[in-house]
Amino acid sequence: MSDVLDRHPVQAPADPPPPKPRTAFAVMGGFSVLAVVAALAGGELFGGRVATVDGDFSDATVEVVIPLAEGGGTDTWARFVGQELLRTVPGEPGFAPVNDGGGEGITATNDFARSAPADGTEVLVSTATTVVPWVLGRSEVDYDFTRLTPVVVNGTGGAIYGRAGAGLDGVEDLMERGQPLRFGGISPTGLDLTTMVAFDLLDVDVTAIFGFEGRGPVNLALQRGEIDLDYQTTSAWGPAVQPLLDDGTAVPLMSLGQLDENGDVVRDPNFPDLATVPEVYEQLHGSAPDGPAFDAYRTMLGLTYTYQKAMWVPGDTPEPAVAALRGAAHELGADPGFQRDAAEVLGGYPLEAGEDLPQRTRDAYEVEPDVRDYLLALLASDYQVDLGEG
Repeated sequence: MSDVLDRHPVQAPADPPPPKPRTAFAVMGGFSVLAVVAALAGGELFGGRVATVDGDFSDATVEVVIPLAEGGGTDTWARFVGQELLRTVPGEPGFAPVNDGGGEGITATNDFARSAPADGTEVLVSTATTVVPWVLGRSEVDYDFTRLTPVVVNGTGGAIYGRAGAGLDGVEDLMERGQPLRFGGISPTGLDLTTMVAFDLLDVDVTAIFGFEGRGPVNLALQRGEIDLDYQTTSAWGPAVQPLLDDGTAVPLMSLGQLDENGDVVRDPNFPDLATVPEVYEQLHGSAPDGPAFDAYRTMLGLTYTYQKAMWVPGDTPEPAVAALRGAAHELGADPGFQRDAAEVLGGYPLEAGEDLPQRTRDAYEVEPDVRDYLLALLASDYQVDLGEG
């Protein structure tokens, strides 16, 4: 091998001649133009996000931010609805669910509010877990739902029942008792808060036991006689509560109701025979409810039940991108096949993405300062939860 190298020495390539000034300026100018174009296009020429602002999601992937851990009800809902929704969006974009349960959902929601691109390629999922801290004005919360744009909402319902062994046979037995009824809860600053406001509105004397791992354990505690009052959402009512009603262990008391398009509390279609909280108030007190407690109840009912789960994009997302997503959601919600397949996941409540969605959510999420002050005062005075805010 060395002989070959000796006979045919490798010649080092000569240095290229320096470019002519005109050529150098042309090359530099070309890169400058590319840099400007890339900046204006958000870097799309070099592997950035695909443009979706015109409503065409071809070749795009939509990241669905689920600010809770995998496996829960919200995660199941978000994955099912998100995947079906994106199949209906023009261009059929890819579906990329991203779970982040840090800080009880606040961390991921904060991150979305700070940095999500306003092009429809990142969608936030909200639920009562993230909505209630915002309502309470928690210092950890940097997001504001009134600054986001709704794509689709889906509600749920719930009803309150009591242990027959506590002397409960109907709503009249909630009043004028010698000692408080025991209510089982998970957290006073989560979904339980709506039921707590209902008790305060009705003037029911309750003491709360918090810290249960879920509504299933609360239901079991009622069966053991450890608590007297519980509520369950629609999906759990049949399997968890109906057997107790059938054998006389428990009695149904009232449904939480739903908000209609005018913001009035009406009967829940899944509990048509159960009076709503306002109806029970009138039955017990002889007049329709009014005042701060009722304002707070109506607000919380909308945010934690009628509009419990939702998908959002940043508020400055261009209208064509919003229309593509919302139009697909409206089409999906009206599809009988989807309604049939989604019955269990949606709990019997429709996907809502009609033309009136922005106004309805705007009204529902406009939390008056008096409502926030009432909620903070209730938590501090009746449940010894002082958030030090408001």
